[in-house]
Amino acid sequence: MDSSFINIAIVVVYLLAMLAFGWWGKSRTKNNSDFLVAGRRLGPMLYTGTMAAVVLGGASTVGGVGLGYKFGISGMWLVVAIGSGVLLLSLLFAGTIQRLKIYTVSQMLSLRYGQRATQTSGIVMLAYTLMLCATSTGAYATIFVVLFGWERWLAIAVGGAIVLVYSTIGGMWSITLADQVQFIIKTVGIFFLMLPFVLNAAGGFDGIRARVDASFFQLDGIGAQTIITYFVVYTLGLLIGQDIWQRVFTAKTPKVARWGGATAGVYCVLYGVAGALIGLAARVALPNIDVKALGKDVVYAEVATHILPIGIGGLVMAAAVAAMMSTASGALIAAATVARADVVPFVASWFGKTINTDDTENPEHDVKANRYWVLGLGIVAVLISMAAQDVVVALTIAYDILVGGLLVAILGGLVWKRGTGIAAAWSMAVGSILTLGLLIAYATGIIPSEDGVYANDPIYWGLGASLLVYVVVSLLTPPTEPAVREAWDRRVA
Repeated sequence: MDSSFINIAIVVVYLLAMLAFGWWGKSRTKNNSDFLVAGRRLGPMLYTGTMAAVVLGGASTVGGVGLGYKFGISGMWLVVAIGSGVLLLSLLFAGTIQRLKIYTVSQMLSLRYGQRATQTSGIVMLAYTLMLCATSTGAYATIFVVLFGWERWLAIAVGGAIVLVYSTIGGMWSITLADQVQFIIKTVGIFFLMLPFVLNAAGGFDGIRARVDASFFQLDGIGAQTIITYFVVYTLGLLIGQDIWQRVFTAKTPKVARWGGATAGVYCVLYGVAGALIGLAARVALPNIDVKALGKDVVYAEVATHILPIGIGGLVMAAAVAAMMSTASGALIAAATVARADVVPFVASWFGKTINTDDTENPEHDVKANRYWVLGLGIVAVLISMAAQDVVVALTIAYDILVGGLLVAILGGLVWKRGTGIAAAWSMAVGSILTLGLLIAYATGIIPSEDGVYANDPIYWGLGASLLVYVVVSLLTPPTEPAVREAWDRRVA
């Protein structure tokens, strides 16, 4: 009872601290730029911490340990793929993205191609960020169920309310400050507490080698196809996700975006290796966990409660909550940004109306409007998480369409001058429709597959068709108008 009370107290203190950071961030939020992208003035330390925090969520932390328990060292590949995505984005594109001084991925497409049709990307991006937020909300609620013994809906409501409060009050500044605490807690919890304690309980590497099969030390033990899937879905998805781009927009300079992000990417890779080693050591220290019945994600909580000393287990549980909350808050503000800046004006244009959501001449009204969007979409995400037993399906569909439909047009615009707006629009349409159609076919059994909606083929076909259409249509249509191209070149310069 004493140990449980101390663990609960530590998590409660952490949650109260998150609310405090919301009020702290409010004092730094004066206009639209402050609320959405922290004033575009994050230095190396803040930027590295917030980038690492937003990409390392529950799947990386709790899921990574579970994969290590089940597959050994090869359980690291999920998080390594995520870290690789951050590295590639930072080294190849972050400098250019930061110089654009925009708020959304769709705005980049409009600037580059000068085509309103590319704004359809905002709808896909909104679905992706909303489902990501709902998934993360449901994930950290599982920790509250274990700690407090609450019903699932109550755990989601309370956890969601905390994220809503600090995200709504201070926007990206509050989220950034909270991310720094979450980054520190995760670092201490994983590298300096969990890893050494579990390795010691397992008898070190020699003890582990003596008590597990050699396959647990094979890098491809999880399966080559699974490793490829991780890189296709997560590495490519991170290159174009609004939640990640919005963090790039917060960097003070292109140099900060490039090297701060690269540092975060390396950190993610090390985090993945540490998580897999923790899971592998837990395989020896706690060999009787029934992952088939309880799921692999239970390993993290079992280690925290049965191996770690009193108090330290609470810090480690707080680290798991921190990982999930940082992802949820980042996805929430990304969803609100896309909805207000891209989706509302685009939908209004269908009815012949023009809506200008930019109210920069009245900063107070502009911030207030953004707060309403964060609050409204946050409530929607919480309700989705409560109602759906498996929002991962919806997130998988959104991720697949994001990669299969939008990747080529977005990266093509950054690397190929000959790419045209018409080609980008057709590429997104063909890739998205083909990916979604194949997902439906696999899910309904029209195309037999054991993986169902989790099959990889829809992404491959969608990507291939999208690339083919983009190249062919670009070569068959006139180049981008000189005025549009010149405006783009001035931005990236």
